[in-house]
Amino acid sequence: MIRILFVTSEVFPLIKTGGLADVSASLPDALCRLGYDCQLLLPGYPAALNAARENGSRRKTRFRCGQYDVSLWQTRLPGTTVTLWLVDCPALFDRAGNSPYQNESGEDWWDNAHRYHLFARIGSMMALGQLGLPWVPDIVHCNDWQSALIPVFLSDAQNAPKTVFTIHNLAYQGLFSHETFRALGLPDFLWRYELLEFHGQLSFLKGGLVFSDAITTVSPGYAAEIQTPWFGYGLDDLLRHRASRLRGILNGIDTRQWNPNDDPHLMHHYGADNITDKAMGKSRLQQELGLDISSAPLLGFVGRLVEQKGLDWLLGVITPLLERGCQFAILGSGEHHYQEALTSVARNWPSQCSLSLGYHEGLAHRITAGADGFLMPSRFEPCGLNQMYSLRYGTVPVVHGVGGLNDTVFDPAEVGLPRANGFVFREPTPDAFYKAIERALTAFGCRKTWRKLQDNGMKGDYSWANSAGQYVSLYQMLSGTSNQG
Repeated sequence: MIRILFVTSEVFPLIKTGGLADVSASLPDALCRLGYDCQLLLPGYPAALNAARENGSRRKTRFRCGQYDVSLWQTRLPGTTVTLWLVDCPALFDRAGNSPYQNESGEDWWDNAHRYHLFARIGSMMALGQLGLPWVPDIVHCNDWQSALIPVFLSDAQNAPKTVFTIHNLAYQGLFSHETFRALGLPDFLWRYELLEFHGQLSFLKGGLVFSDAITTVSPGYAAEIQTPWFGYGLDDLLRHRASRLRGILNGIDTRQWNPNDDPHLMHHYGADNITDKAMGKSRLQQELGLDISSAPLLGFVGRLVEQKGLDWLLGVITPLLERGCQFAILGSGEHHYQEALTSVARNWPSQCSLSLGYHEGLAHRITAGADGFLMPSRFEPCGLNQMYSLRYGTVPVVHGVGGLNDTVFDPAEVGLPRANGFVFREPTPDAFYKAIERALTAFGCRKTWRKLQDNGMKGDYSWANSAGQYVSLYQMLSGTSNQG
């Protein structure tokens, strides 16, 4: 049996800022269900440690790493059979707030480099069997910049396990100063442009790109895009150089957490063969959010309020659509000027536009279920999970045709109605976004057309069944095994 150490900086339901947390919960669970021994390593944030202790976690070892006292706790990821290890270092991870990376003012913690340098050190020690634990992995699967130094630390170690590095979002690279590089005590030879140096800064992310045995990203479309100057964030040359080690594997979703037939966050359940109660969920959502209870098209948005998510395009179309009678249910938080602009819109259109700042898992489910259409005008989108959630819930997505959105949403104008499940705009402009919504509204007015789009979306397979198998094949190739389970 292949043993996989899955290293991540967030995992649902313990700590979540975005899709990484969902993937970090659902992929290891899917691998365990396939018979593989996949165990998680997570920083010991207060919320995670408290939940672990309530579940009867055990401290397996304690030791000194540099100037820091560290303990390693073992528990189970809630709702799964996945073993979870927590790196408990109060000096670095015992911080207030709900974000693992920022303080309550939204500023990055000043010592993030030190925090995730230590996290990577512990991950590499665990991978090499240096912590006195009975379990040692065959594969270390690292995710995003916070764990990207692990392949660096393992690169010259004897009998080191193979490494996989997954890019969830290339825009976040873990960039720090040369002074920080020196303070971390990293070897001088790593300060080279072909290694960790990036335009005069230390790039954690490059550690994963340069030193890992395999690189994956979260959709085939994004794997191609990041090898171009438009989406490569200055790393496209390196990614093209390592293209033989790079593959795109589309994320799946947890179809038990996201299931309109028995979703605990919904009062009214429904499915592909019985969609009647979806309308009741819409009325209840309108009531919950203080919107007029009507048959007007209700458009949902759940996500970070940042430029990447196309917030300026959304602001460019929202008022004309409100004037046409549409309603909006928006959930998210992010850049102050976007929050202020949307707050103003919601204040001026209280019966048609609801804005909920922050993140609430239950409300995210109810918007996904209760909305008629779901908007994702992202400038770039490595994979996107919300469009797959909305498809599964019979909520027709309108998306920008990039990355994973392009791999999962199919427009009737391009593939024909028998295969279509949503609407796609290609030009990166608010006008193209508006026209795509117009086409969606026209389809919404034709019950037969809309029902076909819903049916196609709800009957799609968005589970990890296929994608987890692709990761298994990759692990088997790296470890020189086959047909193990």
